[in-house]
Amino acid sequence: MKLAVLKETEEGENRVAIIPDSIKRLSQHGFDVLIEAGAGLASGHSDQDYTDKGATIVATAAELISQGDCVIKVRPPSMEEAEALKDGSFYISIVQSTLRHDIVKKFQDKKITAFGLDIIPRTTLAQSMDVLSSMSTISGYKAVLLAADNINKFFPMLMTAAGTIAPAKVLVLGAGVAGLMACATAKRLGGVVEAFDVRPEVKEQVNSVGAKFVEVPIKEDGSGGGGYAKEMSDEYKKKQAELISKHIAKSDVVIPTALIPGKKAPILISEEQVKSMKPGSVIVDLAAEMGGNCALTTPGENIVVHGVQIIGHANLPSTMSFHASQMFSKNVEKFLFHLCDENGFKMNMEDEITSGSLVTKDGEVIHQLTKSLMAG
Repeated sequence: MKLAVLKETEEGENRVAIIPDSIKRLSQHGFDVLIEAGAGLASGHSDQDYTDKGATIVATAAELISQGDCVIKVRPPSMEEAEALKDGSFYISIVQSTLRHDIVKKFQDKKITAFGLDIIPRTTLAQSMDVLSSMSTISGYKAVLLAADNINKFFPMLMTAAGTIAPAKVLVLGAGVAGLMACATAKRLGGVVEAFDVRPEVKEQVNSVGAKFVEVPIKEDGSGGGGYAKEMSDEYKKKQAELISKHIAKSDVVIPTALIPGKKAPILISEEQVKSMKPGSVIVDLAAEMGGNCALTTPGENIVVHGVQIIGHANLPSTMSFHASQMFSKNVEKFLFHLCDENGFKMNMEDEITSGSLVTKDGEVIHQLTKSLMAG
C-alpha cells in the first residue's frame, strides 16, 4: 500500500504527519511511503532525510494524491485537497468532523474511507495511537512557558539582597492531559499551583504533580467518558463560578483547558473575572481553537483587556514542530499497524478503534456524533 504524506498548507502549521524515523518500520509492515517535496522542512526534516530512509519524494500535491492509496495529513484537508482525493480512496488526519461538515459531505460524495485521528477512542488499547493526548502534552507544557515569558513576575520564590520574591500563583482549569502537564511544568518552574476539574477522580493525579486540587462544595460527577468532562447542572455551574472567581482574583496565571467533544468550548472565565485579576496577569487559553474558555479570548491572537494579557494561540503543538511531529508520527504508525495487515485495511467493524475512528465509508457517515450533528 502506498501512503501519500501531504505537506501542510494551513497557515502556521509546521508539523508533518510522518517523520523519516518512521519510514523503516512502515516499510517492514508493507507500506511504501511517498511524501510531498518540502513536507518535513518546517519540522527539521529535509527531503534527503526521507530518501535516505527509503521514502519517495513527489514534487506536487496533485501528483502525490494521484499515486497514493491512502493520504495522510496532520490538519483537516482543505476543500481543494478533499476534492482532489481519488474516489474510493483512504484518508487519515485530524478531521474535526463534528465541525467540518463540508469536508464530511465531500468525503461522502467521493466515497472516501476517512479516519479521524481526533476521534480515536481514548481507551487503554488505543493509548499508543492517541494523537490528542500527545498534542495536549505539548500544549500544556508550552502554555506555561508562554505564561512565564509574558507575566511581569518571577515564577519561583527567590531570596535576594532586595528581599524575598513571592512565587507566582498559577490556576489550571481542567486536569486532563494538557492540564496535568501545565501543573507539572508550572510546579517545576517554582509556581504555587492549583487545579480545578469537574471530575473528582482526577484529584489524586493533580496532587501527584505537586498541585492543590480545588473542589466545588457540591456532589456532582462531571465524568463524561473518554477522558472528557460532561456539561454540568446549572446549580453546579453557579457554585463553580463563585469558587473559580475567588481563585482567579488571586492568581497571576490562569490556564483554562476545558473541552467538550462536538461543542464550542465552555466559558469558564467571564469578563468580570478578568477584571478582578491583577494588572500584568496572564491567561493562556488552551481551548482557543474551539472558541476559548475565556469570554474575551480572540482565537489566534494575543490581546490585553483590563490590564490582563489573554493569549489565544490556536495551535501550540505547531510551535514545537520537531517533537510534535515525532509524537504524531509514532501515533500514526501504531494506528496504521492496528488497522492494516499485509493485504491493506482490515476494516473490522467489530473492533472499537476501527469503528470509533471511522468518519465515512461507502458514501455513509459512520461516526455517530458527526452524523447526529449533521442531521440536526
